[in-house]
Formats: sequence, structure tokens, C-alpha cells
Amino acid sequence: MKKNAFEQAFQGFDPNNLDFNQAGSWPIGVKVIVYVLVFGIVLGAGLQFLVKDKHEALQKEIAKEQDLKSEYQRKAFQVASLDALRKQMADVEERFAELLKQLPTDKEVPGLLEDITEIGQDAGLVFNLIALQPERKQQFYVELPIRIQVRGTYHQMGEFVSGVAAIRRIVTLHDFSLNPADENTLSMEISAKTYRYDDTN
Repeated sequence: MKKNAFEQAFQGFDPNNLDFNQAGSWPIGVKVIVYVLVFGIVLGAGLQFLVKDKHEALQKEIAKEQDLKSEYQRKAFQVASLDALRKQMADVEERFAELLKQLPTDKEVPGLLEDITEIGQDAGLVFNLIALQPERKQQFYVELPIRIQVRGTYHQMGEFVSGVAAIRRIVTLHDFSLNPADENTLSMEISAKTYRYDDTN
């Protein structure tokens, strides 16, 4: 009986005695099946690798989308608030300019000492000492300490402190000490500080 093409393609092949060292002598049908299987495995692995890579890239883009949405919302809010921020900035600059006017320049410091002396004398105090101390540079400003020693009554000293606090220039008072000078008067030592804007930063 004549064998059909299918039987001829697998003639002499025994799957129980499969020897890969003899793969070259396998029937054509077996070779075709093995080639198809290997091709399918390689194709499947390639597709899996390609799809996995694309999937990871897609997930990264999805994560980026959320970040971009958040950034867009933040910038949209900033744009919507831009006019208010500009007005606020203008107000801050105006206030800053006003404060700068209250800080004495180098040329005005001697005049400030004269003002403090005049306030003390008008209150009836006697000055033992009023002298500038070494400047102390801070981050944005320069501190100008003034050492003051006066004698007078308690009320005269209160009037002096109030007068200094009312000076148009910014002057702060620190570290005062009161001691009896005689039966009717006190001796006071106090540190006054004024400030100068440091425009060298």
C-alpha cells in the first residue's frame, strides 16, 4: 500500500527514542514541527520582552501625567494669583522703603547722637557718657550700638526713655542698669541701638 505524504513526512521517527544529536537525520515533518515550535518560542519571548518594555514605558508616562496635572494646577493657581502677588510685592517694597527711611545713614548718626543728648538734657538728665561702640554686622543690616551713662531722677529717666522711643529713626534700648548716685538721684547705664541697612550683600 502506498503511504500518504503525512506518513512519509514522519517515516522512521520514534518519539520514544528522541536524540537531539541526530536531529539532522530526523524526518522532514518532525523538523518542521520543531522549527515551528522554536520559532513560536522565540517570537513569543520577543513579543513578551517588547510588550513588557512598552508596558513599563506606558506606566512611566501615566505616572508623569499625574505629575504634569499637579504642576499644571499649581501653575494655573500661580497665574490666577499673579495680580494679587504683584500688589502684595508692591506693598512689601513700599513698606520696606518706609523702614529704610527710618534707618540712619552714616552721615545721620552724629545727628542721632545729638538728638538723644538733647532729649536727655530736656528731661533734666546729666550725661556722663554717650559714645558709639564698634559696629556689629548682621546678615542684612549693621547694628550701631550707643553706650549711654546718665544721672537724674527716676521720672527724668522715664521721660528720657519715652523721648528716645518716639524718635523718628529706629532706636531700641537694651541692657539698662539703675544704681543710686546719691540721696535724690540715680545713675543709669543703658545701651541704645540703631541700625543701618547693609546694601553690600
